[in-house]
Amino acid sequence: MAAPVAAVCLCAQAQTPAAQTAQGPNTSTKDAASEVKGLPPRATPGDYQDQAEAGKVTIAAEFQGHAVPTAQGNLTTEDYVTVETGFFAQPGAKLKLSFEDFTMRINGKKSVPAQPYGVVLSNVKDPEWVPPEPEKPKMSNIFVGGEKEQEPKGEGKEPAFPPKVPIEVQRAMAQRVQKAALPEGERALPVAGLIFFPYSGKTEKIHTLELIYTGPAGKATLTLSAR
Repeated sequence: MAAPVAAVCLCAQAQTPAAQTAQGPNTSTKDAASEVKGLPPRATPGDYQDQAEAGKVTIAAEFQGHAVPTAQGNLTTEDYVTVETGFFAQPGAKLKLSFEDFTMRINGKKSVPAQPYGVVLSNVKDPEWVPPEPEKPKMSNIFVGGEKEQEPKGEGKEPAFPPKVPIEVQRAMAQRVQKAALPEGERALPVAGLIFFPYSGKTEKIHTLELIYTGPAGKATLTLSAR
């Protein structure tokens, strides 16, 4: 059974009082933002499926569907899709980055804005997490037709709700998403990271997919290869 990340929000992109409380009273937004490192950029823009030019910057991208790639392996999300992006330019170039510079158009419909990674956390699951075995019900002896049998004490049923994911597992998954998200602010290039868009449908139903960038580097539209 996959493990959902409950609201263990390490949200540098979308700080909330609950998130600040989870981080601790001495953790500032600036400190949280500095922890967001993104993914290692690939060697060249050509190592991503799709590329486009925005001024002097090459934006490369690869659609990951409902997967959330992290350094420790893939997580998943049912209500969002992920795009791995990379920014490339001449040595020494810097660029101010923000997920807010991106929108996505799916199947030619109205474009939707990218979302901060913090809102995705409650929907993220770890497909490799396996809940512990439920405790076996205690048995009591009964006599049926003179024969001794055993039956569970009480109703003997497993609880209807799913097992609770331990807080340390939730926190670890939240940190993985945070570290893989596209870094914010001015950064030396190349830089890479994940951006997220709301979409709960099956990726097989995506026929056309456009990633639209409008930011400090200029404007660019990438026609992505849907999975």
